[in-house]
Amino acid sequence: MRVLSVRGALPEHRHPQADITASFIDTMLPAGLDRRVVERFHGNAGVATRHTVLPLDGYHALEDFGAANDAFIAHGVELGAQAVVDALKAVGLHPSDVDLLISATVTGLAVPSLDARVAGRIGMREDVVRMPLVGLGCVAGAAGIARLHDYLLGHPDAVAVLMSVELCSLTLQRDDPSVANLVASGLFGDGAAAVVAAGRDRAAELASEGHVQPEVLAARSRLYPASERVMGWDVGSGGLKIVLDGAVPDVVRRYVGDDTTRFLADHGLTSADIEWYVAHPGGPKVLEALQEALGVEREALQVTWDSLRDIGNLSSASVLHVLADTLRDRPPRPGSYGLLLAMGPGFCSELVLMRMPR
Repeated sequence: MRVLSVRGALPEHRHPQADITASFIDTMLPAGLDRRVVERFHGNAGVATRHTVLPLDGYHALEDFGAANDAFIAHGVELGAQAVVDALKAVGLHPSDVDLLISATVTGLAVPSLDARVAGRIGMREDVVRMPLVGLGCVAGAAGIARLHDYLLGHPDAVAVLMSVELCSLTLQRDDPSVANLVASGLFGDGAAAVVAAGRDRAAELASEGHVQPEVLAARSRLYPASERVMGWDVGSGGLKIVLDGAVPDVVRRYVGDDTTRFLADHGLTSADIEWYVAHPGGPKVLEALQEALGVEREALQVTWDSLRDIGNLSSASVLHVLADTLRDRPPRPGSYGLLLAMGPGFCSELVLMRMPR
């Protein structure tokens, strides 16, 4: 398949990290917890600014999970629709051209799912195929591209769209002094993204228009043993309580390097053949562990580091923002190979091999 366009969408409320830290301390900090602890966690997150769907003074009004989830649906549909429409317009396509819509989210619950709500809102066909991906978390952006690839291999005339919507700010827990909640409060932001892709035959029709079209060659999923409590959610009366173990960087160091080597070898490649990387910005320690695992310097993941600084970790939408930034700001050399990768709950990883057209 070919990627035709990638577009991100961010809420209008953009804040310096210091303002978010102050707001969290004033409205959500558990009694008796030293504010300096929060300031240290937020200061070490590698984040300068983040976007939120509500103004900072609006979160205290979310009294329970129901109110937070209502906000997730309302704002999620709006932001997701914006990302999809923008990505389609970028290549001269319309919602009615879409044959498959995959939606990825882990920060709220919606039945009907967000893809159904967005499809009706923007005018997709009644026979559009929908595939909600729920529960994959941060890895879902990469996994979603892999599932686009799977579908388009069998439907070479089709157009498929991946929509990711993550409103992480709506999941933060009040009166939760856990390290995981404090880390999350300094790391995660809100945003959406969309990828438009086409099968071989349809992509050939559009190629003459000059759009950047990296080809997806292959993908691989990896589920790691005895790692279910490394990352995820505990669901309770207060909503989605984050599970985030400090062992995440260790898991990355242990497995991802060998996974990548074997994946590339199966396609006749080595790490020396990979000229560009699109990685999920899991946080500074995770990115440092990923650099070690891949055997690369910071510069190889600089677009990811910049995304972390500018918008934080957007869960599944983040790797798609990094892909959009890469294609726009640092377009890879024609004919070069790239590797897109992300990790998430399971604990798991997804690797996607890409190549720029010659």
